[in-house]
Amino acid sequence: MLAELAADPSVLLPFVLIGFAAQLIDGALGMAYGVISSTLLVSMGVPPAAASAGVHTAETFTTGISAINHVAHRNVDWRLFARLVIPGVIGGVIGAYLLSNIHAEVARPIVLGYLALLGIVLLWRGWTHRHVARQPKIVAPLGLVGGFLDAAGGGGWGPVVTSNLMVQGSEPRYTIGTVNTAEFFLTLTISLTFLLTIGLEAFSIAVLGLLLGGMLAAPLGAIVVKRVEPDKLLVIVGLILTATSALGLYRLLAA
Repeated sequence: MLAELAADPSVLLPFVLIGFAAQLIDGALGMAYGVISSTLLVSMGVPPAAASAGVHTAETFTTGISAINHVAHRNVDWRLFARLVIPGVIGGVIGAYLLSNIHAEVARPIVLGYLALLGIVLLWRGWTHRHVARQPKIVAPLGLVGGFLDAAGGGGWGPVVTSNLMVQGSEPRYTIGTVNTAEFFLTLTISLTFLLTIGLEAFSIAVLGLLLGGMLAAPLGAIVVKRVEPDKLLVIVGLILTATSALGLYRLLAA
């Protein structure tokens, strides 16, 4: 990797730009970094396990920076964080282990179809209703499923957890800040699990570029999420979730 980078440093630039855009969206909306990055790597021929491992390696650093900034801007609901993080870590370990040993493509069409429908629900709520803040009741199961899908599918923590919490009435600003903060512990655990199961296969020029771009964008998301109204955030999250899920589902069915 170092020899190739020394010969032509410009090969890093596209991945830096993608990492920057993906992390800016993820930090502001609570989703999309893993989905965008994993889709890119898999489309370039990287095996799913290696792609997920690489993305989570980069995310360990970007989510750490994002978490620090969300905490600094007081975007974190610590009670919600405590209910999410442990089930999320458990689900992440299970998903990473299974992806390292079996094929996980069977579940993707079902998951993507579900996420697309959930995005439509969020879009409708944000467009037609004022957001009414309520304490979410289903939290730990979301953390467990979100952590599992994030590791097994290369992304899914934000789309599953953030969107479902918003549907239950959780305040968008605190939902996004809390989910992003919990994600640091999730990605760290998943990365260590992949490191123990598939070794150093995760490290590549693409991952280095994603990491650099993501670290540059990470501080900005916490600022953006404070300045956007809850209903507008619901619309934006709904659009992103529906578009990315529908595109992924189309590619799977058309393959």
